[in-house]
Amino acid sequence: MTITELQMNPQMEQIHGEIRDNFRALANGFQKLDKVKDLNRQSKQLEELTGKMRECKRLIKEFDREIKENEGNNPPELNKQLNDEKQSMVIELNSYVSMRKTYTNNLGNKKIELLDMGAGSSGIADEENMKMASTMSNQELIDAGKKTMDETDQAIERSKQVVAQTLEVGTQTAVTLKGQTDQMGKIVNELDTIQFSIKKASQLVKEIGRQMACDKCIMIFLVLIVIGVIAVIVVKIVNPNNKNIRDIPGLAPPVPTARRLLYLESRGNYY
Repeated sequence: MTITELQMNPQMEQIHGEIRDNFRALANGFQKLDKVKDLNRQSKQLEELTGKMRECKRLIKEFDREIKENEGNNPPELNKQLNDEKQSMVIELNSYVSMRKTYTNNLGNKKIELLDMGAGSSGIADEENMKMASTMSNQELIDAGKKTMDETDQAIERSKQVVAQTLEVGTQTAVTLKGQTDQMGKIVNELDTIQFSIKKASQLVKEIGRQMACDKCIMIFLVLIVIGVIAVIVVKIVNPNNKNIRDIPGLAPPVPTARRLLYLESRGNYY
């Protein structure tokens, strides 16, 4: 019966799963490490793998603590398998630690070789400088030291100037960015105002259009009335005896009053 076939509490299962995940990550990391040629990248990747090993060591301690805390509640067979699993994890972790040591030693040897190669030409120059210094007097040595100190002070001053210029450029850049930010805020506000104005203008145009349509209808109606009146007047002029026109209010002749009838009768004009 394997450890997966026996029941563990949820805490132990979680710890065991995290340890196995870290072991898989370590295996993949060491496989990829062989393909990395750059020494700096190898060193950085070794640091990451070392961090995972520390995490595995911590988790194994927690796993062992859980075993001891639940030892009285678990059957002997489960306790034995849990301890065996812990030992196997410790052995696997030690194998990764050995691999890390091997890679670290190889990486250190490569760096030493590069330093030796780079120091070859400078070693000759140092030897020549030592020969020149041995032939110089004390005063010459003091002067040379002062000259070197002066050059160092000048280099420091130049570095300070560069730093000051960098700070000034950074300050100007910050001010420029703040001004651009404020300008962008103003542009956004102006765009909002323009959009509001466009909406109001659209509403006003619609209202004007409706008013013009209404006015147009009224004008057409008035024109029709005028045309009708003109037509009636024309017909009245052309045919004044038209009875239909007399029936139209306002166009029929006035009804004779009693006084007018007497007047017309006296004159013999009444018809």
